[in-house]
Amino acid sequence: MDPVRPVPTTVTPSAPSPVARPGWGLGLDGGGTATRWALAAPDGRLAAEGQVAGMSGLQLANAAGQEALAATLAALAQAVRAGAPADEPVRVVAGLTGLAPADSAALQALVAAPFGLPPAAVQLMSDIELTCRAAFAPGAGVVVYAGTGSIAACLDAAGQLQRAGGRGAVIDDAGGGHWIGREALRCVWRAEDASPGAGQHSALGRQLFAAVGGSDWADTRAWVYGASRGEIGTLALAVAAAADEGDPHALSLLQQAGLELARLAHCLHQRLGPLPLALAGRVFQLHPLVEASLRQALPDDPPIRPLATPAHHQAARLAALGALA
Repeated sequence: MDPVRPVPTTVTPSAPSPVARPGWGLGLDGGGTATRWALAAPDGRLAAEGQVAGMSGLQLANAAGQEALAATLAALAQAVRAGAPADEPVRVVAGLTGLAPADSAALQALVAAPFGLPPAAVQLMSDIELTCRAAFAPGAGVVVYAGTGSIAACLDAAGQLQRAGGRGAVIDDAGGGHWIGREALRCVWRAEDASPGAGQHSALGRQLFAAVGGSDWADTRAWVYGASRGEIGTLALAVAAAADEGDPHALSLLQQAGLELARLAHCLHQRLGPLPLALAGRVFQLHPLVEASLRQALPDDPPIRPLATPAHHQAARLAALGALA
C-alpha cells in the first residue's frame, strides 16, 4: 500500500449491482510491491488467499503499464481459481495505490474482465481507505501505513478520509520502504565519494551491493534506474539485514523511519484529537527499531497496536457480504 497520487477523499465508482445478495467475494489490496488477495465465502468465512505482483492506478498512464496491469490481473484470476472452490466470485472489493477518480471506470472494467463480471460488480477505493476500514469503525482511530510509501489516515465519523503524507517518492514518503532504500544508497555512495571502497567495509554497503548485483557504481546505476518504485522499496530488506549485523548507519536510518512515521500520526492527532493508532505495512515488520522509535516519539495514550485484520481479508468479507453495496 503505497500512495503516490493524492488520495481522493473517497473514490466512488459507478453503482454496484442492484441486488447485493451474499456470494463469493474477492478482496484485493494492491500496492507497489505486491497485490494481496483473499476469497471469502457467502457467510464471510475466508476460503483462500495469496499474492501476485503489485498493481497501481498509475499503470494506466502508458501502454507498458497497462500491459503489466493486464498481466497481473490474468495471473490473479489464475491464482484465485487454483486456490478457490468451484464458484466464481460475484463481487470484488479492491483497494489500490495510485487511484484517481478519473481512472475508476477503466480500472473497474479491467479488474472485472478476467472473472467474467460486469464492471459494476467491482468496487474500488484507495488502498489506505481500505486499510482504514479494516482497522476501525469510522471516526474511531488512525492508521499509519508504511509499505513502499508512507501515509497516516483516518475515516472520520462522516466517512470522509482525513490524511497526512502519502505524497509519493518524488515529494516525500519518508519512513516508507522506497525512502529507506534510497536513503541507504545515498549514505553508502556518499561514503564512497569520501573514501573509495568504504562501502565494502560496512554491513550496509555489503548488503546493498548484494541486492543490486555488484559494488561498482555501474551496478547500482543500472539496477536503480531500471527498477520500479516497489523494487527500490525492497532495498529496505537489505537495510534491516545490515541493522541485524549492528551497522550504525542502518540502525540510525530505521530509527529515523520510525520518527518520520510518528510525525504523520502526530499531524492527525493535532487535527482530529487523540485517537487509537493502528500500524500497518511491511516496514513495521522489517526491524523492531522502527516501531520502537515511533512509540518513543508518541504519547502512551491513546493506545498503539498492529493492524489486527489484514486489509485484503476485510475487502473479501465486504465483497462476500455485499456490505459496501
